[in-house]
Amino acid sequence: MKKWGGILFVLFCTLLLFVTLSNSAFAADPNVAADPTAEHAWWFWPLVLFVVTFLMGIFAVLGGVGGGVLYVPIISGFFPFHLDFVRGAGLLVALTGALAAGPGLLKSSLASLRLAIPVALIASTCAIIGAMIGLALPTNIVQIFLGVVILCICVLMLTAKKSTFPDVQQSDKLSSALRIYGVYYEDSLGKDIDWKIHRTPIGLFLFVGVGVMAGMFGLGAGWANVPVLNLVMGAPLKISVATSKFLLSITDTSAAWIYLNKGCVIPLMVVPSVVGIMLGSFVGVRLLKIAKPNLIRWMVIAILGFAGLKALLKGLGVG
Repeated sequence: MKKWGGILFVLFCTLLLFVTLSNSAFAADPNVAADPTAEHAWWFWPLVLFVVTFLMGIFAVLGGVGGGVLYVPIISGFFPFHLDFVRGAGLLVALTGALAAGPGLLKSSLASLRLAIPVALIASTCAIIGAMIGLALPTNIVQIFLGVVILCICVLMLTAKKSTFPDVQQSDKLSSALRIYGVYYEDSLGKDIDWKIHRTPIGLFLFVGVGVMAGMFGLGAGWANVPVLNLVMGAPLKISVATSKFLLSITDTSAAWIYLNKGCVIPLMVVPSVVGIMLGSFVGVRLLKIAKPNLIRWMVIAILGFAGLKALLKGLGVG
């Protein structure tokens, strides 16, 4: 166990080293910040992106967060890419992971289609609006908002509680009308779990804000989907996590089309990022069995806090 803890610490330090070196590569010369290819061969930044996103994919799985929530603040804060391109790539990074996981989650009855459809209709529509707002606002304003949102996510991760099986006494009228309920097999208990939800109108209203932020910042929305589904609406934790993952494939698709239509998706950024995140996720799944959750949680919070502060300072013109 100590050996694996040492390996994770080395990976953590490597990630910080790469983003720091990437930052110093263009901070010393303003010409590089204006044109990332000015000082390096065309393959340099894709290679660095691949290495960083590979490490990012490991910590995303271990920390229980989506790749997009790590990708956007770190890449926008420490790499010489315009924020619009980073947000477009971030949505596709989150989207590919969701598309890969979605069919299996639906087949296992962990992702609920009845729960996902009304939420997805609201969140995906608002994600389109958020993407349009994000592209219309000045970059420094979006960068400031991004920094604030990331720091708020850190606070949420520090304080949020999770309820494995929320106590929902009775379905509300809206969820009963929409027939949002289900059954899934819980391996840890060896029995079927019947579940239902409540406070549906409040939950659907909250997804308006979740959708806007997903599109505006290109973060995906897994960090917000799970608390709303689990703590507000009362869905079991496994159902919330699986449905959240499936939701990303709908919400992020809507927002990604806006960025694609505006020319904010660059293959040389997207391809190494997606490949790196997915390969890192495979490694992260293997490490998840033996990693200490509390250690990983603090590492992810540290990375997000560092990146969020960098984004905020960059938006204010300080960093």
